[in-house]
Amino acid sequence: MEFLKIGFIELIDIALVAILIYQLYKLVKGTVAINIFIGLAAIYLLWKVFSVFQLQLLSEILGQFIGVGVIILAIVFQQELRKFLIVIGKGKVIKNKGIFKFNFSVEHKNHLNTLVIAHACEDMAKTKTGAIMVITQMDDLAVFSESGVAMNAEISAPMIESIFYKNSPLHDGAVIIRDNKIISARCVLPVSNSEDFPGNLGMRHRAAVGITEESDAIAVIVSEETGKISYVKDGELFTKRTSLQLEQFLNRVFTQAQ
Repeated sequence: MEFLKIGFIELIDIALVAILIYQLYKLVKGTVAINIFIGLAAIYLLWKVFSVFQLQLLSEILGQFIGVGVIILAIVFQQELRKFLIVIGKGKVIKNKGIFKFNFSVEHKNHLNTLVIAHACEDMAKTKTGAIMVITQMDDLAVFSESGVAMNAEISAPMIESIFYKNSPLHDGAVIIRDNKIISARCVLPVSNSEDFPGNLGMRHRAAVGITEESDAIAVIVSEETGKISYVKDGELFTKRTSLQLEQFLNRVFTQAQ
């Protein structure tokens, strides 16, 4: 048996595969899919080991399993693959401040009156009025806005507060904001399946994380239980924020987007 010859090209190949596996691992980390991911990876490694040592029967059995592996992956990891393709489309395969940060997105300007949203959240926080607002960037979230009640109204603090007033027929669900307009209210959002999600937070926070995992939108939440303000970007949750911190955060995000 000849020893494997590893040159510069092989090292690049190994490095790229390692990066790909790491990104896939980050997507399934904290979900039930992680055990399936590890199991499939172990089967693939065993297949390669058996092939190297020319164990033909075992190699043939595992080879047949690997042959339909693509179909199995597409079924089992449907949500994770979708998220991975979204990450690639956004040019965030490698998050780095250096030269490896790619941007494939088409230039898009989304104007937003951040002061109005901050004031509305401050007022709702005082009265412990539960609310969830989703502010679009590149993704227009048309599928989710169609699940609610169309409004197409200019945003204002009284409008936002009236929607989430506890006796309002529109308060149960999310408001989607695009180009400084409330596109729709009472929208249904996907929820995060992460096992690392804090147990003390409710469905509004879980939905906020879920929609930002699947899109580039920003989600803002006011807790009905505590009156605390939170916001979410790229699935990362920032809790117990003031209205001023929220306004500064939104200004940073939408200034960079323009």
